[in-house]
Amino acid sequence: MRHLPQISTHHADPNTYPEGVAFMDGQYLKMADAKISVLDYGFLHSDATYDVVHVWDGAFFRLDDHLTRFFRGLKKLHMTIPFERSEVAQILYNCVVLSGLRNSYVEFICTRGTSPSFSRDPRDAVNRFIAFAIPFGSVANSEQMRRGLHVAISDIVRIPPASVDSTIKNYHWLDLVTGLYDAYAQGAETVILKDANGNLAEGPGFNLFVVQGGKVATPDYGVLLGVTRRTVFDLCRKLQIDCDSRPISPQQLFDADEAFVTSTAGGVMPVTRVNDRSIATGEVGPLTEKIKEAYWRLHAAEEHRTIVEYPSPASGD
Repeated sequence: MRHLPQISTHHADPNTYPEGVAFMDGQYLKMADAKISVLDYGFLHSDATYDVVHVWDGAFFRLDDHLTRFFRGLKKLHMTIPFERSEVAQILYNCVVLSGLRNSYVEFICTRGTSPSFSRDPRDAVNRFIAFAIPFGSVANSEQMRRGLHVAISDIVRIPPASVDSTIKNYHWLDLVTGLYDAYAQGAETVILKDANGNLAEGPGFNLFVVQGGKVATPDYGVLLGVTRRTVFDLCRKLQIDCDSRPISPQQLFDADEAFVTSTAGGVMPVTRVNDRSIATGEVGPLTEKIKEAYWRLHAAEEHRTIVEYPSPASGD
């Protein structure tokens, strides 16, 4: 008789994870100990919604806006969690405090969850809430922030909103990942996908803005309505800069005076090359710099800050 392997009593994970703290199933865990079932429909079907808020210099930025979008997504996807809005905020706060991180990337997720009978009916699944806080990360690294990102436009079409509501933050990223590999093949660092009409849409986790003649514009169709995107609109009003959302063609990006992308993971990040061609002079533009500086200054505004109170370090004898 063929010798059979033993069934292990626990999973030994050989991978390395960033520092941080996660919450799931009522427990706060180290990142290496936070696991989901292989039968979770979030894993099997990308059936999940999520949001990301960052903590900068010991304070959440625009936490209420991220919570509002998250709970709106839950409703649209017929998901429920056993926590009220204030309780979710407290869980995120606890993850940050327990991690000790003053600059943090904080993600909170609801998956469709699992069904005890592995039913194909999503109504039979028990939805699962997960949250975690890890060190702050950015779409653009420090060098790219200094000299600008090099992007490529892919012919891959972003999933249209008629198929998946683009205002619900989701994990349907295969179009974005396929586009990323297109960009890497061209020597670029990230990608911008087109919409179904051939205009520009968005990139992996970020919105696009172009500057032409002192005016700022961002795509209006098939994109996530990012919180940082909204912040740019707010800042432009304060700075008396014309800013609107409208269709933007690839040629308009090629012809732009400046361009930048926005994300909670990085803020306002300059773009200086597209498809191996320089945008204008190939330098980070003055309006981009002005908006970026205003964005980080806004983090000090009381109306957008939720301050995190960390425990005082234990004093020695």
